[in-house]
Amino acid sequence: MRRGYSPTGGAETYLKRLARGVTEAGHDLELIATDEWPEDQWPFGSVTRLRAESAIGFADELEQIRSQLTGDILFSLERVWRCDVYRAGDGVHRGWLARRRKFELPLKQFARALNRKHQNLFQLEESLFKNRNATRVIVASQMVKNEIVDFYGYPAESIDIVRNGVPLDTFQFDPKLREETRENLRLKSDQIALLFAGSGWERKGLLFAIQAMALCKDRKMRLLVAGRGNRKVYNTTRLRLWREEPVQFLGEVADVMRLYLAADIFILPTIYDPFSNACLEALACGLPVITTRANGFSEIIEDGIHGSIVDDAGSLVALRDAIQFWSDPSRRLAARSPNIERASQFDISRNVQQTLGILTRVAL
Repeated sequence: MRRGYSPTGGAETYLKRLARGVTEAGHDLELIATDEWPEDQWPFGSVTRLRAESAIGFADELEQIRSQLTGDILFSLERVWRCDVYRAGDGVHRGWLARRRKFELPLKQFARALNRKHQNLFQLEESLFKNRNATRVIVASQMVKNEIVDFYGYPAESIDIVRNGVPLDTFQFDPKLREETRENLRLKSDQIALLFAGSGWERKGLLFAIQAMALCKDRKMRLLVAGRGNRKVYNTTRLRLWREEPVQFLGEVADVMRLYLAADIFILPTIYDPFSNACLEALACGLPVITTRANGFSEIIEDGIHGSIVDDAGSLVALRDAIQFWSDPSRRLAARSPNIERASQFDISRNVQQTLGILTRVAL
């Protein structure tokens, strides 16, 4: 089950990778989604479409058709009232809001407390975790596992950590393609390209990436921004004394692989991320990754070796120092092989095997 769809969404990309592995293992799949999911993006089996657009509406409508479902396992990537296995790929909503409060004015916090959408998500999480209506839970990081236990008292022994995975044969360093893409993006040979990729720019910390870059003395930098968001909000943030516009908004990019190759540093100063797929993809291409401890991905890398880990998104001086540290081409070159080696431990096939093992045990 997955309610929405974005062509650059991490959860959607993951689900399609998982589905391919599951079908190759000989299992049948049925996707339960809304009309947002394009027909040509699910060649893995049938699709049952629900009309509800909201999270609570989707969960309610699912309950109405449960008797019609014939599968052995109800596996959800969406907050619903109940399921056999729930993959908390979006993390814990209470955990996300708790981290968000640090960066918000009290009035905005008050308005959010009155927002029905958040109350609905709390209810669904309570049903899955507090009321134990998820038989088993899969998470991608220890961070999310701790949050589920701490916020809801869900038994730790019923939570499996399965790290995200990527198709490593797709994400590989290619020097020829790198030069070609940099030329297309009009990047000079001595220009350092920082890449920020993903939708949900507020949560993923785009503002902090821009502010940290503004603190750097080197003016030969450009920040490439790929993904969906309101760019007008960030266009008002000007970097003074720069000869040319240092932030380039690329929109949703279908072939993000080219951007990883063109970039020198990947930066995601996220306020909250259960485990960023984009960070793992960048790592597989050999890029040093700058992120925060609020990103579950940070659990698999070493600070100063594979990239830099700062305490939180608001640590602008630490972010600036990390950018300047990895601006040294010799450091980036030295990190390439260790990064590729580290990413090699997270091929999607390993994720599929572990996930299938959990689903099979629950089905027995």
